[in-house]
Parts: sequence; structure tokens; C-alpha cells
Amino acid sequence: MDALKEASLDNEEVREILKNTTDLRQYSRQIEKEFKDVENKSIEDYIAESQNIANLHNQINDCDDVLERMENMLMSFQSVLNNISTEITQLQRKSVSMSLQLTNRQSVKAQLSQFIEDMAVSEEMINIIMDTSVTERDFSTQLNVLNHKLSLVKELSFKESKSTNDVSDVLHKLRLKAMSKIRSYLLEQIYKFRKPMTNYQIPQNAMLKHKFFFEFILSNERHVAQEICSEYIDTMGKIYYSYFKSYSTRLTGLKFEESCTKDDLMGIEDNASKGLFAKTTSLKHKSTIFTIGKRGDILNQQLEAPIIVPHAQLKNRYTVEALFRSEQYALVDNACREYLFVTEFFMVRGTQAQDLFNQIMGKTLTLMIKNLETSIHDCYDTIAMFLCIHLIFRYQLMCHKRCVPALDKYWDSLQSAIWPRFEHVFRLNIQSIHDCDPTKFNKEMGPHYITRRYAEFSAAIVGISEHFPNELVSRLLLELQNEVECFILRMAAIFATRKDQLIYLINNYDLVLGVLMEHTRDNSKEAEAFREQLNARSAEYVEEILAPHFGGIIQFVKECEPYFEKDQMDELRKQERRSLGLVASFSANWKKSLEELNREVLLSFPSLLTGSQLLQLALASLVQYYHRFHKLLTPNARAQLTNIHVVMVEIKKYKSNY
Repeated sequence: MDALKEASLDNEEVREILKNTTDLRQYSRQIEKEFKDVENKSIEDYIAESQNIANLHNQINDCDDVLERMENMLMSFQSVLNNISTEITQLQRKSVSMSLQLTNRQSVKAQLSQFIEDMAVSEEMINIIMDTSVTERDFSTQLNVLNHKLSLVKELSFKESKSTNDVSDVLHKLRLKAMSKIRSYLLEQIYKFRKPMTNYQIPQNAMLKHKFFFEFILSNERHVAQEICSEYIDTMGKIYYSYFKSYSTRLTGLKFEESCTKDDLMGIEDNASKGLFAKTTSLKHKSTIFTIGKRGDILNQQLEAPIIVPHAQLKNRYTVEALFRSEQYALVDNACREYLFVTEFFMVRGTQAQDLFNQIMGKTLTLMIKNLETSIHDCYDTIAMFLCIHLIFRYQLMCHKRCVPALDKYWDSLQSAIWPRFEHVFRLNIQSIHDCDPTKFNKEMGPHYITRRYAEFSAAIVGISEHFPNELVSRLLLELQNEVECFILRMAAIFATRKDQLIYLINNYDLVLGVLMEHTRDNSKEAEAFREQLNARSAEYVEEILAPHFGGIIQFVKECEPYFEKDQMDELRKQERRSLGLVASFSANWKKSLEELNREVLLSFPSLLTGSQLLQLALASLVQYYHRFHKLLTPNARAQLTNIHVVMVEIKKYKSNY
């Protein structure tokens, strides 16, 4: 109740009635009357609008009819669409089925068409195989087709296919005809090699152009392929043997008539007595025995130069290595071309290619090895043999660059023939120096001719072997170097004074070092060894030539420097009288001594450069002794010593311009 009261109080109208203290029953009747009036007015309004409401009702009914018809129409559309969807699904299934059938039919048709095409023998192919020349392009084309058909028939025959019976007879006859024509053509090309003055490359290029011919024969008639291969081997083997036998013989006639002998060893004296009927070696050729000169060009610029044509060079004569290069380069050129032809035309690789190449070139290679063994047997030209060895290295590398390993055993055989002879003659040269008797030579302090021979020879060997070092060669060079050093020392011993010995040693060491540095690397082992010897002997020579003129000062410095180092000044003062005498002697004679030093050094050495260097070394040593001597003097003696600046001005007059 309390809540209802609170709700009533919240109503604004109720609060207004209560505020005005109106009678509620009267107010209620008033409200009911107002409701009646409103209701009557509303009825009157409805009655007034009854016609419009009736029209609205009719329109609504009409709309219902239209919507019903639309619904029926849409339902019919839905039914039709359902039917169309079903038909599309059925058509799709039919389409997939028809596509699969078409694919299967096309696949069968393609295979069947290809099979029919492969099996069928056309009239065009028969006519071309039977009547067209083998050199025509159409013949090669149809031969490829025929080879394919023959391979297919052979494959189907193992499956007992009946279709092969229809074409096997025709294909067999075509195969025989093609084989006959190809065999005749290839044998004809091979027989062309036998004609004199034939250029081998022309028939070989013709055979390579039709290399499929041999593949066809090899696939169908191996005995015919073997016949052609045997005929080619026999023909080319005889041709190469005949050519190189003739070429080697003619080259031998172009060799220098005056060849090296056992009397041309390094230690044999120039004036050694020979037999009454001994042939005298020309000096022009003798000079090339131990020097390389331009002979080394054969390993570089002349390595691939044109070969020597004997009949065009009858008036010229060649060294051993030049003839060897021409013969081996001719072999490399022919052998590489032959190997590449064999591998391509006869379709062989590896061991088979090597065997086939050996059958063709084996007899020729054996001949050339025997010729080399014969010619090298009495050869005493060590440089020529060493050049031949390095020609072998370079030609073997050239063959490898051309992908031709077939000559490797041949190169090994050549080296096996040359190396023992090279070592033997090298050791003969070493022994000839060992057997030299120094007493038989003149007492000349200039470079000995054996030293010059060694210098040129050693420089030649070191220069040649720079790119292909060899342990045996290094060992032989070291033995030769040791023997030459011993010979130089033995020759120096024949001189009475140490100064003359040193002059002889310096002249010889300087010659060897100069030649080695001219032709080889500055840091070669041989150059380093002689540089050390030259420096040691030069220092000793300087002491020897200074001693007669300034020996007192040098001796004083060596004896008194320990006192100075130990700070024993009393001992130094005791040497004042001696030092005053040395100062006086130096001041009186030092200019004259310098002139005598200059004259003596320059007269002792044929090389102005060497003499000048030694003089400068002696003057530098003198200045050092002067400073050391000046440091040891007492103030009294030091004041009397010639000023160093005066000495240096005079020394500069002897400065070399070389």
C-alpha cells in the first residue's frame, strides 16, 4: 500500500488534483464522459472513411493475388533450374567421358601412326638407297632412316611380332645394298692414302664428313667394319712408317759434319795433342759446345716453327736439337691428328683408342726410338741432349693440351734413352776437370778458359731447367761446381804469392758470377755460392794490397784497439812514439800510396768494372782504418795526422765512372 501511495504521488495529475482539493467521484464522471465523446467522434471518423477502408481492403486482396502468382512463377523457375543443373551435370560427365575417349584414341593413333611410319618402307627411300651416290645428302638422310627401321625390326623380332614379316625382306635387301655402296666408298677413300704425295687430311676429312657410314656398318655387319678398320690400319701404318723413315734419314744428312767427340770435354786442353789423322774441330762450332747462345730459342719461339724440309735445306746444316725438334714436331702433328681421327671416326675411347693408335703408329714409334738410341750413342753434346729432353717435356704437355695421351709411353721411352747418356757425358766432363794437371797451363792471372766453359755451361743448364727442375740435374750441377771450385783452387796454388792467388781467384769467380747472373736468376744456388766466394776473396785481397802501404797503421789498430776497449789509456800512451812515426809516414806517403793502389788494382784485373769495385772497396777499408787509427791516437799525435777531409777529397778523385 505504501508503495502504491508513493506511485500515485509520483503521478503529476494526481498531485495536481490533490493540490486543488477536487472531488474524485465527480472528477471520475467527468473523465468517463470525455471518453464517451472521444469514442463517438472516433466512430464517426471511421464511418466517414469506410469507403476508403473498403478500397484499401480490396487493394490488399489484389496484392495477395499478385504475390501468389509471383510465388507460383518463382517455384516453377526453381523447378526449371533444378532440371537444368541436373542436365549440366550429365553433360559434364559425358564431356569427361568423351575427352578420355578422345585422348585414348589420339594416343593409340599416335603410337600406331609412328609404328606404321617406322615399319613402312617408302618408295623414295628405296630409290635413294639403290640409285643415289653415297656422297649425296639424301643418301645420308635415308641411311639414318633405314638404320632406325632395321633396329626396330630387330627389336620386334625378339618379341615375335608378325608385322616384321611384311618388311624384313625389303629391309634386308636395302641393308645389303647400302653396305655394299658404303664399303666401296670407304675402301676407295682409304686407297687414296696410298697415292704418292697425297695430303692425308683430304680423305680423312671426307671420311669424317660421313662418319655415320662406319657406325651403320658396325651396327649391322661387324666383320665388314673389321675389314675396313684393318685396311685403314695397314694402309696408314705403312704410310707413316715410310714417311718417317725417309724423313729421319734425310734429316740425318743435314747434321753438322763436325760433331762433338770425347776430345771436346770441358777439361780437355785447347792445345791437347790429337792423332795424326784426327779431324780438327772448327773454332766456330767449338764455341757452341758449352754455350747456349740462341739455341735456347728452340724451347720458346721455335717450338712450333715449321718443320725442316730436307730437299729445300740441302745447303744448310743444323744442330742435333734442331733436327730432333723438327722430327718430333712432325710426329706430334701427325700423331695428334691421327688419334683424334681414330677416336671420332671409329668411335673408340680409352684403352680401345690407345690399342688402335698403337696398331697404326707402333712400328713408326719403334723406328724413331731406335734411331734416337743410335744417334745418341756417340753424342757428346750435353746441352743438345738436355735441350732434347726439355723438348720432350714441352711436346708431351702440348699433346695433353690437345687431349692426346697416346704418346705418353713414347715420350717416356725417349727420355729413357737420353737421360743415361746425358748423365754419362756430364760425368765425363766432371772427370775431365778432375784429371786436369794445373802445371800444364800457363801462369796467367786472368779467367781460365775452363772456368769460362763451366760458367757458360752451368748458366745454360740452369736456364734450361728453370721451368722443369730435376733432382739429377741439380745433383750433377753441384758435383760439377765442387770440381770446378777445386780446379780453380789448384790453379791458384801454382802462383807464388798470396796476392797473385787472390787475383786469379777473384778473376775466375767474377767471371762465373757475371755469366750466371746474365743468363739465370740472381738468387740461383750456383750464383749465391760464387758470390760468397767472391766476397770473401775480395775482402782478403783488400787486406793484401793495403798492407804494403798502410800495414803499420793496420797492425797498430789491431794491437791497440783492445787497450781502448778495456779503457787502458796508460798502455795507449806508451805507444805514442810508435804512433807518431806512423803518423809521419802516413802524412808523407799517403797520396803516393793511393796512386800506386789505383795503378796496381786496375792492371791486375782485365775487367774495368771488377778492378774499380775492388779499388773502391780498398779505399773504403782504408777510411775505416783511418777512423779507427785516429780514435787511438794521443792529442799530440792526432794534431799531426793529415785531416780526414783532405784524405776524402783525394779519394774522391779515384771514384769510378763505370
